[in-house]
Amino acid sequence: MKRLIALLICLMLIVPAALAEEPASFFEDAEAQKQGRITRTYDSPTLKYTVEKFLYDREICYLTRIWVQDPARQIRKATSDWKKNVKKPQKLAAQIEGAALAINGSGFVSPLYPEIPDNYPGTSEDYYFTPLGSLTVTDGEVFRNLEGVSYYGLALDEDGLQMYVDEDNEKVLETGPVQTWSFYIECPVLRNNEDILPEEWPFADRHACRTVIGRIDRNNYIILTATKNHGKGITLRRAAAFFRENFNTEWVYNLDGGESSMLMSRKRDKKVMAMLHKGKANIVDMMVFIE
Repeated sequence: MKRLIALLICLMLIVPAALAEEPASFFEDAEAQKQGRITRTYDSPTLKYTVEKFLYDREICYLTRIWVQDPARQIRKATSDWKKNVKKPQKLAAQIEGAALAINGSGFVSPLYPEIPDNYPGTSEDYYFTPLGSLTVTDGEVFRNLEGVSYYGLALDEDGLQMYVDEDNEKVLETGPVQTWSFYIECPVLRNNEDILPEEWPFADRHACRTVIGRIDRNNYIILTATKNHGKGITLRRAAAFFRENFNTEWVYNLDGGESSMLMSRKRDKKVMAMLHKGKANIVDMMVFIE
């Protein structure tokens, strides 16, 4: 009996000590890549999102799951001055009253990034400080419509964000788009959860910061923001695998990345958005979500 009592006393001392141990660091946890942790939530009758911080290929990433009641009204574009400049993300975001979440958008042409597709008419200088894409629409106004050049990119209409691959501009315009965002013609990543990245595209195999968006349905979208925690970032093919293995998307599209990649969000009781991932570059436009 004395031995039994002694054993019980020992167990009583050991168990609380075990419970008092601090849990493993988030980034040392083997489940971190799968589970992550929620770092930001937003919940209103018209807009809901969560931002989850996790590890993927040893890099810190953010996964934003967002629901919008009326995407045509609640997804906006903030843009730099056409053919004049590119701006800091904070200045662009300030253009949109009530901005609750923002990501970088289109790739662009500038003296620093002068390359244009071979089928664009004119010279690089003709496109300085404008987004890539044969079609540019902002708040319903058409700023560019290159005749005979197919459109690759995103467009926002009454049925939400749409991805277009090698589409005639006039067919896109027939849908009544109010906004467009575009990058390289190879940037469509998945269609109906099937990989459509070009097999021999060196850009897709480079490690970099990434901003990749996918559509679940008209109201629901997924955004992957990958940083350079270990100084590398992730490849676009790994980003494609992440979406393909974890979600059933209608499409996935790669927005501008690298130093342009950024993520901003706002708590409901705050007026100004905070940087969750800060890019180092000025950008030409951004995608903004409002209530």
